Order: sequence, then C-alpha cells, then structure tokens
Amino acid sequence: MPSIVKINVLTVPAEQREVLEQRFAARAGAVEGSDGFEWFELLRPVEGTDQYLVYTRWRSEEDFAAWMENTMKAGQAGQGSHGGEGGERPKPASTGATLWSFEVVQQASPKG
Repeated sequence: MPSIVKINVLTVPAEQREVLEQRFAARAGAVEGSDGFEWFELLRPVEGTDQYLVYTRWRSEEDFAAWMENTMKAGQAGQGSHGGEGGERPKPASTGATLWSFEVVQQASPKG
C-alpha cells in the first residue's frame, strides 16, 4: 500500500514568517509519535512566493484522518489556554491555507 502525502500550503506575509517558524519549532515532536506518521518538513519559500509548504507523509489516509481527529479534539479541549492576553488564542501567522493530497507512486533514496 503506497504512502499518503499531505501538503498544507500556507500563505504567510513576510512580517509573519518568523512567527510561523517559531510556532512550528515550539511544537516540535507533536506529530512524530502518531501512529502511521512517516515524515515531516516545513519548507520556507526562497523566491517568487509567500507560501510555505508543510509536508507530511503517512502510512495511510486512515492514519492521517485519526491524527487530524485527535488534533482537533486536543485543540477544542485546550481552547482558552494558549497563552496570550486573557487566554485568547494567538493570531494565525498565515492568511490562508490549502491542503493538497497525494499518493506516493514512485520514490528513490541515495545509492550507497
């Protein structure tokens, strides 16, 4: 069964880039223990776009869906406890997000 790739495309204004990267660094390890998780990368744009790519690879669509469900439950349970003034959630660093889904049909690794 092929792996599943999810790419979250985040539109991030230049002044919010550091905020976004710090937030991802602060939550390091949050996904690594999830059943079926295979890989994560946060890709910063170099030129020509303001879109970051959040790349994750999963054993199956079901594993990704289970992780999303658990993430949503945890987010709802933790509302009001995300720091900030008055316990409000911090403002999103991105101004838009799109989720792309792919199935791995070929892959290669370095020889040697």
